[in-house]
Amino acid sequence: MRKRRRRLRFDGREFLWTARIGHADQPDGTCRRVVSVRVTDVAAPGGRALFADLVSASEPGPWGHCATDTAHPTPRDVRLLVEHALAVGWEPGVPGAPLVLTADSGDPDLPGFRLPAGGNAPG
Repeated sequence: MRKRRRRLRFDGREFLWTARIGHADQPDGTCRRVVSVRVTDVAAPGGRALFADLVSASEPGPWGHCATDTAHPTPRDVRLLVEHALAVGWEPGVPGAPLVLTADSGDPDLPGFRLPAGGNAPG
């Protein structure tokens, strides 16, 4: 599948983001749709990226979570994710390892999604 880079512009900044759809077994034994979002700052091509795996919080359809889930983040969702990352200390212009947002870094309040526990949350 082709990877499509999307542009996100706000507050005088420009970011590129991609989303890859997958599925993962959850601790409760269910399968959930997971959308892996990757964000970079256009002005800092060698800077620190932002990674977040968004787990769908939608209710299961008649064939279960994975078979019928169509959740996908909108540009507004990605903006909320970027704003949250900036608020918890993401510095996209500084070189370094990607920041991986997890539930440990707080709740970005994304409708229809949650962040998984664990990872290298800020702090």
